[in-house]
Amino acid sequence: MKYYILFGPPGAGKGTHAGAIAQKYNLKHLSTGELLRAEIAAGTELGLKARDLIAAGNLVPDEIVEGMIENAFDTIKGVDGFLLDGFPRTIAQAEALEQMTAARNDEVTGVISIMIPDAVVHERIAHRAAIEGRADDASDATITHRIETYHAQTEPLIDFYKAKGKYHEVCGYPGSIDDVRERVLSLVEEF
Repeated sequence: MKYYILFGPPGAGKGTHAGAIAQKYNLKHLSTGELLRAEIAAGTELGLKARDLIAAGNLVPDEIVEGMIENAFDTIKGVDGFLLDGFPRTIAQAEALEQMTAARNDEVTGVISIMIPDAVVHERIAHRAAIEGRADDASDATITHRIETYHAQTEPLIDFYKAKGKYHEVCGYPGSIDDVRERVLSLVEEF
């Protein structure tokens, strides 16, 4: 089984390219946001816990997100692997993922990192908020906080996966969506 991590700052294009990667390589795209929404909609125990936390304005704790990922690993069949989007976000989550894959006598296959400058992150999040009506991402302060959180909590994963020889980076800017997709798919071919 293959376990790929799609990595990069908010607005880098992870969601834009995930479908093409998943389709070409028979992978199940696991977006933590989509998993949370599905669990909530299904009324599962994990979903109910997550719903209550989100309604109270709190982040969903690692154990709930990890439970959803592990459940997907256990229940989804007919694929050659998984493309993780939005997980792991921290070193603790990366260590939990290591345990999950090790329990299956496997390991993370590779990290596909789409990198863009902070100014482009800011521009893309603001644009997406305006188009999709996402009030949660509309203010400059919120966008700046998301960028700072990425640098503080998620960016340390670069060194974590570099040390394991799993980290691979592509430039997500400049270039059209097709240009970046070609770079991303060429990188996956190297695995």
